[in-house]
Amino acid sequence: MKRLYAAFISIAMLLWAATAAAQGAKVIENFQDFGEYRVTYSVFNSDFISPDIARLYNLVRARDRAFVNISVSKKGELQGTSAGVSGNATNLIQQSRALEFQEIRDQEAVYYLAPFRFENEESLTFNIDLVLPDGSSQQLTFRRQLHKN
Repeated sequence: MKRLYAAFISIAMLLWAATAAAQGAKVIENFQDFGEYRVTYSVFNSDFISPDIARLYNLVRARDRAFVNISVSKKGELQGTSAGVSGNATNLIQQSRALEFQEIRDQEAVYYLAPFRFENEESLTFNIDLVLPDGSSQQLTFRRQLHKN
């Protein structure tokens, strides 16, 4: 009976700890608003792109490659619009690499992809310079940790 009680208490404590951790977890946003524009961003491993799409847009897929994806749209609209996008990625020891964005037009959608190489579990800070359709210059900064699949 004592073993059963101890097991019950252990499971209860584990569930309590998991719930507390989940409530304290930080929500990672993937957009930032600048006036009437919303900039949506993501970072993903290159193998998320299908081989057919990679060939169509001449994108390289490899285990140590990822993409930064940037889309600029008016708030409330789903499709992106043209913008000026440039930037760099910096690791924890301040080594910086330039990001070369390619504009992708898929029917009415417009977004920007920049390929880069990374080390497993590398933490990068992305500094993105934007020129929005209204002519204003903005900067977007976010951090991501990458893992090889």
